[in-house]
Amino acid sequence: MEKYDLIVIGTGPGGYVAAIRAAQLGKRVAVIEDRDVGGTCLNRGCIPTKTLVHTAEVLEELKTCDKIGIDIDNVTCDFARMHERKGEVVAQLRGGVENLFKANKIDLIRGKGFIADSRTVTVGEERYEADHILIATGSRPLLPPIPGLDLEGVVTSDDMLEGSGVDCDNLVIIGGGVIGVEFASVYHALGRKVTIIEAMERILPTLDKEISQNMSMLLKRRGVQVFTGARVSKVEKGEDGLIVRFTAKDKEQSVDAERVLVSIGRRANTEGLLAEGMDLGLERGLIPVDTAYKTCIDGIYAIGDVIKGGIQLAHAASAEGVNAVCGMFGEKSNKNLDYVPSCIYTSPEIASVGITADMAKAQDIPVITGKAIMTANGKTIIAMGDRGFIKLIFHAETKELLGAQLMCERATDMLGSMTEAVCNHLTLDQMSAVIWPHPTFSEAIGEALEDLEGGAIHAAPRRK
Repeated sequence: MEKYDLIVIGTGPGGYVAAIRAAQLGKRVAVIEDRDVGGTCLNRGCIPTKTLVHTAEVLEELKTCDKIGIDIDNVTCDFARMHERKGEVVAQLRGGVENLFKANKIDLIRGKGFIADSRTVTVGEERYEADHILIATGSRPLLPPIPGLDLEGVVTSDDMLEGSGVDCDNLVIIGGGVIGVEFASVYHALGRKVTIIEAMERILPTLDKEISQNMSMLLKRRGVQVFTGARVSKVEKGEDGLIVRFTAKDKEQSVDAERVLVSIGRRANTEGLLAEGMDLGLERGLIPVDTAYKTCIDGIYAIGDVIKGGIQLAHAASAEGVNAVCGMFGEKSNKNLDYVPSCIYTSPEIASVGITADMAKAQDIPVITGKAIMTANGKTIIAMGDRGFIKLIFHAETKELLGAQLMCERATDMLGSMTEAVCNHLTLDQMSAVIWPHPTFSEAIGEALEDLEGGAIHAAPRRK
């Protein structure tokens, strides 16, 4: 029986990063994977989605390039080629992960891992022993108990991203969270009819209220139907496709669809993972862990989408993997998981870190807020960017930055500096001392700071 210092089950961004860190510490490591290396993020999530988003963004720019003096006739999109490109990107990055395993002398074991006891994992008939076992099996789309979701034409985000994708002219999306809104943006850019049905009172319900309201307004203005406070009762066959029946504002309604995407969340991949008699205290399929990511069974750890109370983001799982490995081998953990940045690849992009003004109010934290409107930003005007803003939340007394919400072009690229500022408790004075380059999208951060200092937000781009 092979003996390892660490066996990692799952090779997503949590699992493979954890394995590499352990190998860098001089440990003998094996990873077990029953699907493609890279997990959901690389194969059925972040990377393929953002590849499609990029295509959609380029297509929208080409359709409006006459406004900047470029004439192009008959701009179309080849749906099949679009997904071929997605496959090429995924394959290239997947190969990169496999090469990292080889370079770090990590054994890749193909098959489904089964934890026989606190020191043994089996894959088929083979048995492997380890001092430590790390569960990083991720999650899969959640299907609610709504009648009709087993009908042909009802799909999940996995289906939308597998192979050649799901092409249709009329898409209804059940769920107005991050996944649903991103797919709505892509399919609308492709010229498809899109409808979002969200049970909460607003789409993107976990985000800053102003961001949710602004995105809802932009989607509606572009022609996307958005129903909020709407409960889907069933999906049924119609004469020419599917019919989604729901209740909104106490009124029974329905909408026709060629395809129905269910995107109401994800559930942990923990089924069939443990031998009979082993109990990790699962709660609705999720694994409780302590601050060191230890489970209730000595020697077994868990990170990523499978843990109770975790944040289902790739970079959060990677940070958890690093901290878990450092802890199990006596090294100092260095990833700060108190402030996990969040990115949404809509048009315009949405990015946030820390708390919102509403969250501060609920916690009785006194705050002051600075805001810059992007329609006054020179780079946004040049790029013909849509309505957006940057909002900074500071503690009213200490003047430390508590949170930042960005809805604008390149928001996800600018979020890194805001996350660094929140993590290091930078103050209004410290941030205001920075000279922000002009003309850039990021200079709007300086405008938001000026707003707090009593300066006027520029009504037009400044002259150089």
